Amino acid sequence: MKKVRFTLFEHETLKVGQEKDSVVFTMQHLQALEKFYGDECPYFSLINKGIKCNEHVGVIHVGNIIIEVLPKADRSNSENKWRELLIRMLKMVSSFNVSAPTSSFLSLQSNYILDLYFELYLKEIDLLLHKGLIKKYRRVDNNQKALKGRLQLSKHLQKNIIHKERFYVNHTVYDQEHQIHQILLQALKCIELLNTNPKLNVTSVIFRFPELSDIHVSKYTFEKLNLGRKFKHYETALSIAKLILLNFHPDLSNGQSDVLALMFNMNNLWEKFVFFSLRQRLKNCTVKEQGSKLFWEGGSSHQSFMKPDIIIEKPIDEGIKTFVLDTKWKNLYGGSPSAQDLRQLYVYHQFYDAEKVALVYPGEKDTIEGQFQKEGRECAVIQISYNDNLETFIDNIVEDIEGWL
Repeated sequence: MKKVRFTLFEHETLKVGQEKDSVVFTMQHLQALEKFYGDECPYFSLINKGIKCNEHVGVIHVGNIIIEVLPKADRSNSENKWRELLIRMLKMVSSFNVSAPTSSFLSLQSNYILDLYFELYLKEIDLLLHKGLIKKYRRVDNNQKALKGRLQLSKHLQKNIIHKERFYVNHTVYDQEHQIHQILLQALKCIELLNTNPKLNVTSVIFRFPELSDIHVSKYTFEKLNLGRKFKHYETALSIAKLILLNFHPDLSNGQSDVLALMFNMNNLWEKFVFFSLRQRLKNCTVKEQGSKLFWEGGSSHQSFMKPDIIIEKPIDEGIKTFVLDTKWKNLYGGSPSAQDLRQLYVYHQFYDAEKVALVYPGEKDTIEGQFQKEGRECAVIQISYNDNLETFIDNIVEDIEGWL
């Protein structure tokens, strides 16, 4: 089946009838998305004969098309520029503790998010196979030629009335067939079904994997999974398998409208990217992702919490000064921040007794110093210029924040 990619930017629309490379976004594609996501999909909203993207970016694979949604923080419509930025940001802030030795420089130099995650998963599985898959004990019922384990009398009489030399028993087996490996194999089969990149040889990896019985995988499967120290090096592979399997919706009727969505909230990604950049390179400061704090309580069942994006603690002569950053993935284009965003910072100022607070946006390089009129405390708007070179982009973030501090 020919696969075609429709590339959109945040907040753009895709409507039935749009065509690319002789492939059309059809009502069947739209109905598949409606079927699996309904009216409350977090990734897009339904419009008349189409969808409208929101702040989520990534890919949605449906039937024979791939809908790619890219971030955009300036007026540039360069797909390659924003695709590369998204992939680099995901690599940097990924919570996966990657163990594959070449994961930082993937051999495909992948240009697409699906390829990126599929290849990373295959490399993790390849590493596990190279080390040797871990065996576990399990109990099975079957016929044996020796009385080994516990005899299942009723089934023994039922199945072995002719074969007197056999025993139907419940006994212990030590092998590679257990739930962890079954999950990993399910993800491999899913990738084999969806993969469009001929350089990713999924079949050869599956061939090296032991034959296992299929299981139904849900979020409860992962919640109940107990790895322990023995399976510590399985964590990355299982994390990617979870991302793929829990976002894959097979079309059980005819298989023509399978759906897989790997989507990421761009506001959250920008927050993580700024945080990681500052934590790695901001000197003489402690950078924290602040946990939630109780802000209001109205009895045992009525509570409200607040959670600023980033807290910076800077030591000075008389002690520690606190600075609060609130990140926003949008471009002001020379305008002013919303009153709601400023009110939020005002609360952070009071609640954390902050020396300064700031809103951090992507955009043209600019820092607007301001203050809340009642207390005269400083509140800045910091716009950080994007650069095609990721290292320069990170340097811009650190330099601008350091200069503001």
